[in-house]
Amino acid sequence: MGVTILNKDYLAIQTLRVLSVEQSTKAASGHPGIALGAAPMIHALYSRVINVSLEAQNWINRDRFILAAGHGSSLLYSLLHLLGYEISQTDLANFRQFGSITPGHPEYDMTPGIDATSGPLGQGIAEGAGMAIAEAFLAKKFNREDLKLIDHYTYVLCGDGDLQEGVTQEAISLAGHLGLNKLIVLYDSNDIQLDGVVGNANSESIQAKYEGMNWNYLFVKDGEDIGAVEKAILKAQKSTKPTIIEIKTIIGRGAVSENTSKVHGSPLPQEEADKMRLELGGEAFGVDASVYQLYRETFRDRGDKAYQNWLLTCKAYQVKYSDEYKEFEKLINDDFPIDFDNLIKYPENYNKATRVSGGEVLDAIGKKHPGFIGGSADLTTSTKAKGADGDFSTVNRLGRNINFGVREHAMAAITNGIAMHGGLKPFCSTFFVFSDYMKPAIRLAAIMKLPVIYVFTHDSIAVGEDGPTHQPIEQLTMLRSIPGLNVIRPADANEVKGAWEVAYNSRHNPTAIILTRQNTAMVTHDTGSSKVKFGGYILSQEKERLDGILIASGTEVKLALDAQIQLRELGHDVRVVSMPSIYLFEAQSPQYQNDVLPAKVLSRVAIEMSEAAHFYKYLGTQGKLLNINKFGLSGPFPILLKHFGFTVENIVAAFKETYQKNN
Repeated sequence: MGVTILNKDYLAIQTLRVLSVEQSTKAASGHPGIALGAAPMIHALYSRVINVSLEAQNWINRDRFILAAGHGSSLLYSLLHLLGYEISQTDLANFRQFGSITPGHPEYDMTPGIDATSGPLGQGIAEGAGMAIAEAFLAKKFNREDLKLIDHYTYVLCGDGDLQEGVTQEAISLAGHLGLNKLIVLYDSNDIQLDGVVGNANSESIQAKYEGMNWNYLFVKDGEDIGAVEKAILKAQKSTKPTIIEIKTIIGRGAVSENTSKVHGSPLPQEEADKMRLELGGEAFGVDASVYQLYRETFRDRGDKAYQNWLLTCKAYQVKYSDEYKEFEKLINDDFPIDFDNLIKYPENYNKATRVSGGEVLDAIGKKHPGFIGGSADLTTSTKAKGADGDFSTVNRLGRNINFGVREHAMAAITNGIAMHGGLKPFCSTFFVFSDYMKPAIRLAAIMKLPVIYVFTHDSIAVGEDGPTHQPIEQLTMLRSIPGLNVIRPADANEVKGAWEVAYNSRHNPTAIILTRQNTAMVTHDTGSSKVKFGGYILSQEKERLDGILIASGTEVKLALDAQIQLRELGHDVRVVSMPSIYLFEAQSPQYQNDVLPAKVLSRVAIEMSEAAHFYKYLGTQGKLLNINKFGLSGPFPILLKHFGFTVENIVAAFKETYQKNN
């Protein structure tokens, strides 16, 4: 058969298979098919090629591995255990159980050795593209002919399902365009997916398709031949293009239901698992000492040696290129503090759209942080969100503007990959309504606690003539509902600066900054910048007594201030609260929240040009919400604002109504 597996490799592969099957069978949940079929290729990668150090698990120059087909997590956990990561046999036995570090899909920053959360199919390849971008940028910036600080590969293991996802097509296309040659995808090609044979849903030529997108295509006809897999990987490393290696395997190899869709997501019966264990020998979840020894002599020795050599390189580099090494360390530690108070100043008569002021702050940040990188989804002239130093490309690896093209879904996932890699501070941007395309990746950023920054412009029905398809209604509610995502909708340029300060200084959560298309007058008089961090604050106090409260975000804050004036003329003394971030306001102490929104004050009106469900919490049973719960219309935005009731007169009438109920 031409198979070059030695006995020790065969034993290691069978151990991977049996441990993986035992996990899913014990849990009565999981996906044994990929674990049985792909064990040889992941063994070949880790035992013969990949450079990762257990001594320094977060080493910036380690090779990265993403299990895009995250449902095959049992295989990865088995491997990590054998490699020597802090995953015990008990952890394997607790696969998919509450409180375990071996969840159903790999989770970044939960399980040792996991480089990315890759739950939904398609995300992994895009994340890998982001890591490859980061590697290429940092390599170009710091590597010298005699000394290389950054020189590693990003490996992705995917299945048929990954390659059918739309986000994958976007990412593959951009990766090919950018020539990300350090990205290598191992494609577990077994011709079976959950609902049956792949041919039921897909008939394209993988080779023609990916070569057409400027990828290098390699083929391994027998996935059991680890020598052939190794040879293909080493050949891919020499390519000037990203590489996809199609490796033919048998899903569920060795199971009664092998080569059928049944084995994809159904645990094997206990008797089958017992039979596999009997053939291997030992007790359940047991491992022969020679298998641990094999990985020590291959993976661990090779990785530790690579890390020690890198440390020597760093020492030599530090002597020869001391200034560059200092900057390298600062980038790795994200150590570029910015004095936002003096970063940019806005006059009181400033009257431009917050997308404009947002772009001005972004540009100023780019001059302070050399690793600040990102771009827009073919909308730079509209979003004003553009990275510095030209476009990142095959001829300019130091460009900090990424032309994502019209690829919003991949853009968000790629940005996650950049953040996970380390050394760079990423952002991305598009119209707010297209956050719908990005939501899965934004959700993963929140799960992984990645400090990615999303800049969304054209924030409301004030988009105007483009009509309902381009006018966000439910998007604020959608994003605010994502745990851990800080959504900031600033009222003017000062609050924009404050929003950027919060986002820039974030270390453990992503931030979405929501900006306007239309011009926006200054309303905070240089107080908003410093107060955004509180989420909500008193912008304009009542004069003598507190009759009620007007709460608003974005441009609606100006409407609230104008309504405050009219209400005073009518004898109602109200305060105006600017609420740019409900997320940040909820993080404040109960005392602070009550100081801003006293519980005893029942007459309240909240104003926001969105579905705005999260504001109900602050209105009680007697307050009133001026929001939009229908899709927008096409027309000049002043007419739309009046049509949907966003006028001073409507706010005044709404307050009078709630005030009469409470007095």
